[in-house]
Amino acid sequence: MLAGVEALVEPGEPVEPVEPVEFINLAVSGAQTRDVLERQLPAGLELRPDVVSVVVGVNDTLRCTFDIHAVAARLDTVYGAFAEQGAVLLTACLPDPGGTLGLPGVLARPLARRQRAVNAVVHALSERYGAVHLHAAEGAWLTDRAMWSADRLHPGERGHRQLAVRFHAVLAEAGLATGSAPSPEPEFPAPTTSASLWWLATAGTGWVARRCTDLLPQLLTLAADELRHRARGTSARLDLRASAAVSAALAALSVAERQPDAA
Repeated sequence: MLAGVEALVEPGEPVEPVEPVEFINLAVSGAQTRDVLERQLPAGLELRPDVVSVVVGVNDTLRCTFDIHAVAARLDTVYGAFAEQGAVLLTACLPDPGGTLGLPGVLARPLARRQRAVNAVVHALSERYGAVHLHAAEGAWLTDRAMWSADRLHPGERGHRQLAVRFHAVLAEAGLATGSAPSPEPEFPAPTTSASLWWLATAGTGWVARRCTDLLPQLLTLAADELRHRARGTSARLDLRASAAVSAALAALSVAERQPDAA
């Protein structure tokens, strides 16, 4: 799943066009919310899209610089800018990367906690800006290996089609799509096991190396913290701390929104 902005520009109705539409993909692999804000948002606004999807957040959780306050502020700016233009905004909450990567529990839990924080922010801001939101953080598709690419972090063609089918359903429920749903069946054959192994042995090694130098030292520290809290029976404190951080991040946005009026 490429992270960032995808825009649909069309002359008539927002989702069910009577003329050909133009689809523009500004998303790139590895993009974080900072990239969306600084690079993709200006380009997306110039297009003045009728429909725009902003699906991002997992890559932020995989960095040692993760900061839910910064993630919330960036998403608030991006969502707000497209909503102000009148675009139909599509958003999604996403599964935690530790689970899809199959990491051991003590390593997966800190990443899951981060992703839950991002999803909570996405839920709140999607409601604030009237986005068409897809809850993609749970479901049988997460454990279906056929849905995922070799890196076990990005959906394969079948997984992307599953997301398209589900997005069409929520758009239709909102009265924004009346055409037939996209096919869930892949157009191209799935990569063979040997091709997947070759990717992991070549391009995949670079991805692992980047994560090891960036995230791994911090992740080991977080895992040690998990073990200490578990030994003391205080693991719930970690969840409460994360929830408090989300609440503070959203409260800060509300305060910033009220300040101009107060002046």
